[in-house]
Amino acid sequence: MASTAAVPFWRAAGMTYITYSNICANLVRNCLKEPFKAESMSREKVHFSLSKWADGKPQKPVLRSDAPQV
Repeated sequence: MASTAAVPFWRAAGMTYITYSNICANLVRNCLKEPFKAESMSREKVHFSLSKWADGKPQKPVLRSDAPQV
């Protein structure tokens, strides 16, 4: 039997909470005035390393950047 409880609108729209949160963060960053806007945009960049595993040992890590394209 389906529940009639309220569903968060982001879930009803078919989004995950992370997607919804990223959209909200981008909207807030775009509303800021300079110099706060430039500072917040620089914090948006994410860097991480990715290692593949073979025979139970990590291979050479690959550095990645998930920075938005400007």
